[in-house]
This record gives sequence, C-alpha cells and structure tokens, in this order.
Amino acid sequence: MKKSLIFIITLLPWLFFGQEKQPKVGLVLSGGGAKGFAHIGVLKEIDKAGIQLDYIGGTSMGAILGGLYAAGYSGIQIEEFVKNTDFINLLRDRLPRSSSPFFEKEYGENTAISLPVNKGAIGLPKGVSKGQNMLNLLLELFAPVEGVRDFSKLPIPFFCIATDVETGGEVLLEKGSLPLALRASGSFPTLLNPVSINKQLLIDGGVANNFPADVMRAKGMDIIIGVDVQGRLYEKEKLTSVIAILNQIVSYQMYNKSTLEKDKIEVYIHPEIYNYNVVDFAKKEEILVKGDEEAVKYKDVFKKIAAKQPHKKSPKRIAVASKKYLISEIGISGAQNYTRAFVLGKLKLKVNDSISRKEITNRIYLLSATKNYERIEYALVQKEDTSYKLDFSLIESKANASLKFALHYDRLYKSGVLVNYSQKNLLLHNDVFSLDVILGDNIRYKLNYFVDNGFYTSFGIRSSFTNFSSNTKNTIVTNTPSLNSINLKYNDFTNQFFLQTSFDRRFALGLGFEHKYINAKTETLLTNNKKTVFDDSNYLNFFTYLKYDSYDNKLFPTKGYFADLNAKWYLISSDFNNDFKRFIQAKGTLGFAASLGSRFTFQNTNEAGFTLNNPTSNVFKFYLGGYNKNYINTFISLYGYDFAELSEDTFLKSEFNFRYRFTNNQYALFIANYARLEPNVFKNLDLFTSIKSGYAVGYSYNSFIGPVEIKYSWSPDTNESYWLFNLGFWF
Repeated sequence: MKKSLIFIITLLPWLFFGQEKQPKVGLVLSGGGAKGFAHIGVLKEIDKAGIQLDYIGGTSMGAILGGLYAAGYSGIQIEEFVKNTDFINLLRDRLPRSSSPFFEKEYGENTAISLPVNKGAIGLPKGVSKGQNMLNLLLELFAPVEGVRDFSKLPIPFFCIATDVETGGEVLLEKGSLPLALRASGSFPTLLNPVSINKQLLIDGGVANNFPADVMRAKGMDIIIGVDVQGRLYEKEKLTSVIAILNQIVSYQMYNKSTLEKDKIEVYIHPEIYNYNVVDFAKKEEILVKGDEEAVKYKDVFKKIAAKQPHKKSPKRIAVASKKYLISEIGISGAQNYTRAFVLGKLKLKVNDSISRKEITNRIYLLSATKNYERIEYALVQKEDTSYKLDFSLIESKANASLKFALHYDRLYKSGVLVNYSQKNLLLHNDVFSLDVILGDNIRYKLNYFVDNGFYTSFGIRSSFTNFSSNTKNTIVTNTPSLNSINLKYNDFTNQFFLQTSFDRRFALGLGFEHKYINAKTETLLTNNKKTVFDDSNYLNFFTYLKYDSYDNKLFPTKGYFADLNAKWYLISSDFNNDFKRFIQAKGTLGFAASLGSRFTFQNTNEAGFTLNNPTSNVFKFYLGGYNKNYINTFISLYGYDFAELSEDTFLKSEFNFRYRFTNNQYALFIANYARLEPNVFKNLDLFTSIKSGYAVGYSYNSFIGPVEIKYSWSPDTNESYWLFNLGFWF
C-alpha cells in the first residue's frame, strides 16, 4: 500500500505538468436564412477531421443547425434533413387540407388577405406565419434530448442568440425549451411571429448579434471556428423589391458587427454566397454545394486542430427511429376560452393511446387548423411504469375575429370584391360566424353561422342572396325557338336551418329546412308590354345531403375523392304561375384525382340529376353550359356550350381533366366533357346515345389571389367556340 501511494505521488507532477493542455474549441454559426445551409459543409469537414467541439453557439439558421449538431446529429444527418424538408411550405405554416374542419373546406378557402380583429380594432399580422409548423418540426427533431433544460448539458454545450423586440437588446438563451429557443432565434422579422419567453417578446437574434464570437470567447474557448454566411450590403441599383429592402434594413447592424468580430477568431470562414438571399430556400442544393466548396479549403486546418486534441471523447450520435409512446396521462395548460374537452376532441387523443412523435405532430395540425391558438407546445414526461404523461402548453389567440378580402372576375358574375368578417365564440362556445359581402357588378352576400360539435350533432344557419344577368341561347325557357338568345336576369334569396354531423373531417351528413325565393325574368321578351317573368315565387322545402371531401387541394387536387349528394322535397310555394305541385329533386357529384407521375394529374368528375313529379316551372330544369365554379341551384358547367344553353329534367355528365404542372404553380390543361339530357335519362339504359360533347385547352396559374385561368373551349356538335377567362378565388 505504501509503495502504491509513493508511485501515485511520483506520477502526479507528470500528469499535471508533463502534458500540453488540450485547447478548448468553439464553433460559431451566423444567421442568414437560407444562406445558412452553407454551414453544413463545415460541419461535415469537422466530422471528417475528428475535431472535438467544446461549445457551439449560433444565431437564427446558424442556431438551428448548430443546435442539431450539439444534440448529437452528424453533419451528414443534418444535410439529409435539409434536403428532405420543404422550407417554403414550412415557413408559410401551411397545413394539410385533411386537417381542416369541414366548415373551413366549404367556406374558408376563398380569400387572399386576412387581418386580425381584436376587441373591434383591426390590426396587422405579426408575421406571414405563426411558425407553428417550424416548432412542430423542432419538437420532433429534438425529442432525444427533450429532458435537457440546461443547454450546457447537451452532448455538446450550446447557446443561441435572440433579440428583445421591445428594447432591441441581445438575449442569450441557454436554458429552458431548446425547440422554443431555436424558434425564437430564427424569428426573422415579418416572416415569422415573435416568440414570448420569460415575459420577453423575442425575434431573430441576427438583429442584435448575428455572429456571436464575443459570447463564445467569454465561454473560455482557446480556438474559435467561425462560419459567417452574412452577405454584404447591396448597392441601391439592386434594391428593387420589398424583400431586398427589408433584408438591407435588417442587415445594417449584422454586417457592421460581423466585420468587427471576424478579426477576433482563429478560423474565419465566409462562403461565397453573395448572390443568394435569406429566402432562397428553393436554391438549397446550390447553397449546400457552395458550403462544401468553401469548407474543403480548411480540411488541413481542421486536421491540425484535431491533432492538438489527443484526449477526445467519442461523439454521441442520434439514431433516428420512430417510437411509440403509451400515454397514461394528458395535461393541458393555457386552456381558457376553449375547454379541455374541445382540445382533446380536436386532437383526437385519449388516455392509453399509443402514439409516435410524427402522429402527435399530425394531431397538432388538427388543433392548429381551428386557428384558435398562437402557439401549441408539448412535452413527453416518462413515468415510473414506462408510460408517459403528454403535457400540452397552449397560448390562445387574442384575436377571435378577422377581416378578409379577395377579388374575382368571371363571365357570369363579372367583377367582384369580397369582404368577409368572421368571428368565433360570438354567441356560443364552438360557434363560427362568417359573413361575405360581394361588391361589384352583381352585389351578393353569404352568411353562415355554425355551431361545431364535431362528431356530435351540430346545427347552423345559412343565408345568401345571388343575382346575375347573362345571355343564354336556351329556347326551352322561352318556348320561342325563333330567338337566337335572350338576356336572363336571375335573383335567388335562400335561407336554411340545418342539423349536421361531421366526422373524420371528411364527411358531413345533414338535413334541414330551406326557404328559397327565385325571380327569373327577361327584357328580351315582352308580355303585355312588360318584362316577361318566368318565376317570382317563394318555396319551402325539406333537404338532406351527404358530403365527402378528401382532396388535397380544392382547386388543383392531385389526390383524393369528392362527393356531394343532395335531395330536396319542395312542399309549399307562393305559386306565381298558379300551377305548383310538390316534387323531389336530387343532384349528385362524384369525383376523384390521381397523380400520373410527378407533374401529370388526372381528375374525373361525374354529375347526375333527376326530378320526380316534374314541376311545371322551367326554372327547376337542369341547365348545362359555360364554365363556373360558383353556379347555384340547377345550373351546371359544360365546356363547349354557352351558359345554360342546354336544359332538361334529368342529366348525366362526365368530365375528364388532364393537368400538366410545368412549374410549381403553373398548369397546362386539356379537358373533355360529355353529357346526356333527356326527360328521363335513366329510362333508356343505352346511356351513350345522343351524347353532347365539348372540349377545352387552357392555362392556369395558381397565384396568391387565386387561380388565373384562360381557356379555349369548343364543341364538334355545334362548331361553336368560346374563350373563357377568370381571375381570383371563386366566391
């Protein structure tokens, strides 16, 4: 024992003084939006060289990528994550259409601009996006280190920088929720909403300190490797867009401070990416290559640094795997205006569910789609029995109302400007009030009030007024074949009360009562020197419907199915023509869409309608012709024919739509449609006789104000052709 003690005492001076001190190495990654992808090349070269990083710090995109590396992801893994992520849709906070409530699918996809209304005051959005999808992704990615609340306890100690929007001061984030800290650090002004942490409202750290080499030096690092992807200030000739000007304003302080810091670090790396901007996410492949090209220039430098680290620890790497968690308890904090039952119902969660992180994200989509929340955060806490408590932290939106706008033009309704006011919790919990006022050539309105009880019986009220004036070649309505066309003036005032059950966000089953007033007249024909009135009656009917909608996009679906089956039993009429008799009218639409490769889409839509105990009023015949997505009552689109040119008591129609997407939002179209009209088309089983046919070719651009379409249609039956043009969302 005595000899061992003497040996140890003799060895101690050698251990402490006989070896060169291993230098501490820190890595600093600047912000730069999409330009930050160039950081990854450096991370890969650090992996190859075998450098042990003792600290990582970053700002904005540099914080996100640096945080991933600090948590245990390799450079290669981070590169794969970037390549496989659609950052444009991520930052836009787009939700899968499948997560939208059925009410939203029917009435909430027709506006271009939305402004929040809080306590009667109209405001502006804090950003283009709430950033919820970004937070969801970060929560998934950092699941392996979820329990780490002190960032210095990560596999590699880490910090990131944010900016206090109230004071403009720099905020050092080193504790708390890592995903939330990274979300705050990357909150580029106007693009992403600020993040509230510890009663501070935080935005992108680049505003205060885009290249935090000074903070890293204060951590006691001997060698600092700094990667600066901040560009340079633009000359006035290049400041030609809002994005460019905004980027220039935000860059003033970033650029000046980065210039001062670069001389204080040992290894300064600045990739040549001056030609890219912060939102060039579509050019990520090019930026990754630029990062690789610059990083490889420093491989010898990295090897020398690694050689000074003889006592390196083996890096802890994350093995990405999907895991199911047994949920034995669900906690919800922050629920004020919306009950726990409402939250769990929308999340479709219950105790003893077994669920993965990806599935939790999909459930959060369902809750986000209600638009009731500013932020949804969660944590999984393991219990002693290996089950988990799922804790949700909610921040509800202060604004429960909105003012929305859109514009539109088509051949039937002409020009129109939509002003929509929507409000939730107007009279009851879970209710939605929506009022569309359309100003333009044909003044219209649509009012919807709906109490959404989900799978349980819901109820609502609808009211609308529609009017238009259009020429039609139809002679049946006039019984005057000698006329080439007439000008039809049509007014419809409809009020409904209904009960509805919706389930799986795709189905809706309902029934109710409807009051309808129809006034149809023409000045082309005179009766006793007055306008000819075809109908001027009030009707009361009982109606029922079944709807299904799984299209991934309302206007340009690439997959999914659609069904709208409805029937009306007309019971009472004020009987303008003194010949009313009760009748039943049914109409149905069935459709599907499927992708044929990455750019081709095939969409098929089939429609049919029939009437039992045919009414004497011609206004209830089915009228086919023209193109419009907002036809009402018994008007049906049919390419190759003029508006309402064909009519009968029953009809069958099939449409085949072939779309080729040659850019992200531009399409070339070919459409063929076929129809058969008879007094009773179903009586004769030979459904392929007396077929009316029409075709169209065209171009569509899916713009932020809605589709811009121009089509040329024709029919070999009549040798007639028509140009069709529409602009904006349909309303």
